[in-house]
Amino acid sequence: MLNKKRVKELYENLGGHGFDHVERVHKLSMRISDEEKNVDLQIIDAAAWLHDIARTKESRGECNCHAEEGAKMAESFLKDINFPKDKISKVKYAISVHRFSKDIRAETKEAEILQDADRLDALGAICIARVFMYNGHRGLPLYEPDKKPDEEYHGQDSNAINHFYEKILKIKPSTFH
Repeated sequence: MLNKKRVKELYENLGGHGFDHVERVHKLSMRISDEEKNVDLQIIDAAAWLHDIARTKESRGECNCHAEEGAKMAESFLKDINFPKDKISKVKYAISVHRFSKDIRAETKEAEILQDADRLDALGAICIARVFMYNGHRGLPLYEPDKKPDEEYHGQDSNAINHFYEKILKIKPSTFH
C-alpha cells in the first residue's frame, strides 16, 4: 500500500479538491472493496490515492483533463517507488476513467470502484461545502440570477448554484456500478 504521507506531498489545497477529498475517496474505495470479490486492493489503493494528482495542473490551465494527465503522472510516481510493473497500467486506467463528466464506462472492477467512490464524495453535505469552497477559492460567484444553467457540463468555472444543475444533480443511482 502507498505511503499516505508521501502521497500527500503531491497535492495542494484547491478548495474542494484537496487532500481531504482524496482521503475520503480512498476510504470509500477501500470500504466498497470490502464488499467486492476478485479485486486487487493494491490497484485500488494506488488509484484512489493518486486519482486527482493533476488537479493543480488543470486548475492552472496546464492540461485539459486532470484524469488523463493524472494517469501519466501516476505512472512516473509508481515507477519511482518500485510499484509492481504489471499493475501500473491498471492503476493508470482507473485514474484515466474516474471522471464523471467524461461519461466513460469503466471496464475493470477497480476502475468501477474508484468511479463510485469519487461520485459518492460528490453528494450530500460534503459536496455542497466543496462547491462553495471551490468557488470561493477561485473567486467565482455564488449565484448569477440572469445566467441560466447550461444543459451540458463544460467545466467548473460557473457560478456555484448553476454547478449543481449542470453536474451534481446529474449524479443519480443509475450512474453508479
